Amino acid sequence: MSDAVVVARDRRLPPAVSILLPYLLAIGVALAVVGVLLALLGYNVLQAYQTILFTSFRTPNGFAQTLNKWVPLSLQALAFTIPLAAGKFNIGGEGQLIVGAIGAAAAGIIFAGLPVYVLLPLVLIAGMLCGAIWVLLPAWLLYRFRINEILTTVLLNFVAFELIDFVATKFWPDPTAGHPTSIPIGAGGELPMLMTRPPLHSGLLLALVICALAYFYVDRTSAGYELIAAGANPRAARVFGINTRWLFFWSLLLGGMLAGLSGAVEVAGNQHRLIVGLQSNFLLLGIIIGLISKGNHLAVPFVALFIAVLEVGASAMQRTMMIPGEMVLIVEALILLFVLLSDVVRRRRTA
Repeated sequence: MSDAVVVARDRRLPPAVSILLPYLLAIGVALAVVGVLLALLGYNVLQAYQTILFTSFRTPNGFAQTLNKWVPLSLQALAFTIPLAAGKFNIGGEGQLIVGAIGAAAAGIIFAGLPVYVLLPLVLIAGMLCGAIWVLLPAWLLYRFRINEILTTVLLNFVAFELIDFVATKFWPDPTAGHPTSIPIGAGGELPMLMTRPPLHSGLLLALVICALAYFYVDRTSAGYELIAAGANPRAARVFGINTRWLFFWSLLLGGMLAGLSGAVEVAGNQHRLIVGLQSNFLLLGIIIGLISKGNHLAVPFVALFIAVLEVGASAMQRTMMIPGEMVLIVEALILLFVLLSDVVRRRRTA
């Protein structure tokens, strides 16, 4: 082995550093760019970033808000990354969340008198099943006619917007709410609280288990290997006997179930009823998390936590400094852009 090769290997960064470095550089550059913009607009940049980055850790209430927001973000990210492992793009997580919330609320209202050990699983399962049913049409169209799933999943989001408004105002409306809202679900359908002051529901534990199972399934099982192989090279996968069409169908179905579960958790953990707009911007953030994570299911919960910190900090910044919360979306978009650019630079250096 030549001395030059040995020296080159000695200069290589440790694996952990080489993985984290692009993310850290992307975060730093994104914050610098937005900092210049805030300064030009006349805001105190240091105070703004202190508010964004540390609100989640200054008080128990901020920390609880961050964890409650982390739950649907993680589930929405997984609803995107699992189909992504098979080379498919589930852009319908918003609609699947909404329909999952409708199913969970319907179960919680219709069977409100059932005890918690029956009603709570029923609410969560109803949400998962409704999310899976909502993605069933795009998955079947892909399986049967090879119609692009991006178009079909996006279009169904708009149908879901109208559906939740119809259900909340026509089936179980709450006339005292002043907003399209249903009556509450039964008390047995509510997730137990880990803390009451500030409120933190046990959906956190459920999401942690789901994240672990998703990582194990995709990255540590033969079924997950087939899923990745089908996404990486469908033609080669078919040569080796992998049923790629079924895996594409199955990956979208799993994504729909997880997105539906995120809606069920919102109903059972946070809202305790069906509210128009409960989906917030979880779809957009879930896709951003999935893309920043580069489909790495081990990274998804950590990236989701970082995004949840930014979101909670943005709300505090908007309240206290009157800075538009959209600034955080700019930060998130720039982080994603610079992470993707780091891949381009790495490929060119190794070419």
